[in-house]
Amino acid sequence: MDPAVLREDMVDGLEAPPKEVLENEAVAVAMRDVPRHAFLPDDRTAYADREHEVLGTRALAPTTVARLLEALAPDPDDTVLIVGVGVGYTAAVVAELVGETNVHAIDIARPLVFEARGNLAEAGYDGVLVDCRDGADGLPEYAPFDRILLEAAAVDPPRALREQLADDGRLVYPRGTQVQELEAVTADDERETFGAVTFDPLLVDGEQSGTVERNRTNREDREFARRRAQSRRGWEQDWIEWDDAVGRHSG
Repeated sequence: MDPAVLREDMVDGLEAPPKEVLENEAVAVAMRDVPRHAFLPDDRTAYADREHEVLGTRALAPTTVARLLEALAPDPDDTVLIVGVGVGYTAAVVAELVGETNVHAIDIARPLVFEARGNLAEAGYDGVLVDCRDGADGLPEYAPFDRILLEAAAVDPPRALREQLADDGRLVYPRGTQVQELEAVTADDERETFGAVTFDPLLVDGEQSGTVERNRTNREDREFARRRAQSRRGWEQDWIEWDDAVGRHSG
């Protein structure tokens, strides 16, 4: 079937009962325009209202994207930072709303950064800036931002992101740990909630998918091993040095 027809059906389903998650006409138009199949591995299910697993992350379902952008409410020409670019689909929809050169997106996982860049270029949004960064640090060299969208759960927005928000800006994120609620917070700390959501937690350096060290425990284990090796004495240290020498001259 024609992808344009599938997009129309997808958006119609988000606007109509029983979902009724999409009321913003500009967001509806943007989601009708963005070729979602360019961001997902399976064209047949790209427009189904479901999540997809890609490179260790969740590509959000259309219902979730609509809810995020309803809460974000970007205006034309707003500068937007998306923390957690994933496959790049949300960034493309935002680019339709504010202009692609006004969209900046970051992700801590380098494979996802490359994936998002390729997807956005293929879909015609190569003007979106995508960089590999720790989400908690934001993108200070392009701040301030009129809108910041954090696609990962946190108990409270990282301080750096709050500091990168424009005076009349708005930050949207999933608030909480086990139980989460979508929340929007302004630079003046005014808050508004938009119902329950379920997102993975905001990762820190060393926890991203696709790396050897995926969490703090692994990093600590490696540090303890390094300290044990440095503390060896006598014949044990001689054996390590001999083993290293053999390794350097083999293969």
